[in-house]
Amino acid sequence: MEQHKLPNATLILVFGILSIVTCCCYGILGLIFGIVALVLAKKATAVYLENPENYTDYGNVKTGKILAIIGIVLSALYLIMTIGMVAFFGFDEIQDPELMQERMEELLG
Repeated sequence: MEQHKLPNATLILVFGILSIVTCCCYGILGLIFGIVALVLAKKATAVYLENPENYTDYGNVKTGKILAIIGIVLSALYLIMTIGMVAFFGFDEIQDPELMQERMEELLG
């Protein structure tokens, strides 16, 4: 029987990589790419487990899933840090470098 490539295996891998690369874009893009990669990986895994002998590229799905999880964690941490900084310093201080430097000097002594 002829083996076929697993649907969306390469896309899952690419989205997993993009979730890590874009985690510093305020955390939003990394979360989106990571969640989409996990959903696609779940569907691809279900298809693979029905007939494992008919499909190849399951390694890409597993790797993409791991990268997506890492990307989601990094993005969530960055998003929490960004929200914390806005809550602590205020939006105006973050946008003005001089005001931010004054605020940091006050905190550090």
